[in-house]
Amino acid sequence: MKIIDTHCDALLKLQSDIRQSRGLMDARSQMRFSDAEAIDTNYKRLKEGDVQVQFFAIFISPKVPDNEKWQHALEQVDIFYNEVLTQEKMVHIKNLKEIKQLKPHEIGAVLTLEGSDAFGNDLMKLRTLIRLGVLSLGLVWNNANLVADGVGETRNAGLSNFGAEVIEVCNENKVLIDVSHLNIPGFNDIIDKADKVFASHSNARGIFDHPRNLTDEQITQIIGRNGMINIVFCPMFIKEGELEIEDLFPHIDRIIKLGGKDHIGIGSDFDGIDTYVNGLRHAGEFQNLVAKIEAEYGTGFTEQITHRNFKYIFCE
Repeated sequence: MKIIDTHCDALLKLQSDIRQSRGLMDARSQMRFSDAEAIDTNYKRLKEGDVQVQFFAIFISPKVPDNEKWQHALEQVDIFYNEVLTQEKMVHIKNLKEIKQLKPHEIGAVLTLEGSDAFGNDLMKLRTLIRLGVLSLGLVWNNANLVADGVGETRNAGLSNFGAEVIEVCNENKVLIDVSHLNIPGFNDIIDKADKVFASHSNARGIFDHPRNLTDEQITQIIGRNGMINIVFCPMFIKEGELEIEDLFPHIDRIIKLGGKDHIGIGSDFDGIDTYVNGLRHAGEFQNLVAKIEAEYGTGFTEQITHRNFKYIFCE
């Protein structure tokens, strides 16, 4: 069964390896997106897992100095073009409607931005990233930036005036606003401002109380805006202890109970996590998840959560 996965961090992993390998004579020391074991979402595994669309996030570590962040972002864009899009049957999705035009065995690649740090206070840089293919913007990571505060920022501020301008640019360009790392004040500030809103990789806080998970009220508001909540595989957002695929089901059930049956999808966070749910260690194991969901919820809902909901909401 086809999968649309709305979040992975393969670009950061590939960039980190390239930067560490610079100056070495042996080019083979670099990871290749095609089949590198260290890449959870490498091309081979995407094919094995029957992934139809993979979202690739540009992410800039908060440790990177401000004057280097734009360069880091461009490097990851370059990797997207030169490593990801050069694979056979890999198709650059430049408009979400193009997802419905994918041919059998083609894999759509969507470029996204996780955190506004890459463009600082420069809307020209944001527009440039959009022209290069960015179709989704996560306003923040866990820390604060000039747009808003993330869930890890203690001052707990909301959207800035500049942040409101960023939302306007995204609305004008039909860019999705990703709320996964926003704190509650920031979420409340943007929920009615953003034309297209979703959580690319978040679970239900009513099931497991973690700041990165969404409250019942947030889930209800996203549903009310015809958005999506994409279930994430990061163990620390699911529950404590060793995890099985079935441990995702309470989060799914909570979202369904809140009216989200038609608004739920998958955002793995592969390549951004280093601990795993048993049976979900990389994209090649996606069909393990499919089998478990189908056994619990039936084929119809399994199709919804794996790909149909996203297509109905964002690809029409």
